[in-house]
Amino acid sequence: SRAMHAELDTLEAKIRQVAELCHTLRKENIALRQQLLAAQQDSKQLTTRLDAAKTRLQALLETLPEDV
Repeated sequence: SRAMHAELDTLEAKIRQVAELCHTLRKENIALRQQLLAAQQDSKQLTTRLDAAKTRLQALLETLPEDV
């Protein structure tokens, strides 16, 4: 019937929208994972640099006379 055909068309359109949304979200998820990985790598690098600076500062402090 004509009404059933219209319902099927509507259902098909909704399924297509959901599929497109799924595709969009999958791409966004991949991009976010890449951004997260980059941020984690940056954080690790900064932590390493900070630890090195702390070590150098501690060594410098140890060279200062204690009565100053």
